[in-house]
Amino acid sequence: MIETPASAQLVEAFTNTVDVELGTDDITEPAQLAAWLTERELLAPGTPVGAADHDLGLRLRAGIREELGLHVGDTPDPGLVRAADEALRELPLLTTVGGRATGTVLVPAPHLPPVGQALAAIAIAWSRLLITGEAARLKRCAEHGCAWVFWDVSKNRSRRWCSMRVCGNRTKARRYAAKHATTVAG
Repeated sequence: MIETPASAQLVEAFTNTVDVELGTDDITEPAQLAAWLTERELLAPGTPVGAADHDLGLRLRAGIREELGLHVGDTPDPGLVRAADEALRELPLLTTVGGRATGTVLVPAPHLPPVGQALAAIAIAWSRLLITGEAARLKRCAEHGCAWVFWDVSKNRSRRWCSMRVCGNRTKARRYAAKHATTVAG
């Protein structure tokens, strides 16, 4: 089994703060984003998250979720991707020469405030996945009513659904019903 790298675990957890199927969002308020970042030790406890930082986090999450749909054949919404790219420009990263031994060659720009540093850690995790090619294993479920983000452990990176038993079965059952409905009607 292919182990999920820490960078993918972070991006997966961040993008799954929205649950399409249940219609919930764990970071709808700045305080919720602060709690989420604190739980992952990206932000010191008690550090407030302002409205602008919250908006930055939401734009980043939406754009990454859109990009992850590419891996299952969806076409990303260019507006959401553009907004995420703009958010990333607000979270500048620097490369370091001495970080090769630790694997930390990207670091947040030192002038970023604490919340910017925390969000930049997510941007670094996303960048690491893109650079290594591992982003292709992180996917958004092809069942649009679900859209859960998951790590594809299949050898050939061919998984399309977070769960074959649930989402894959739903999709295949709908296709079968549609095919037989047109056969009966025709």
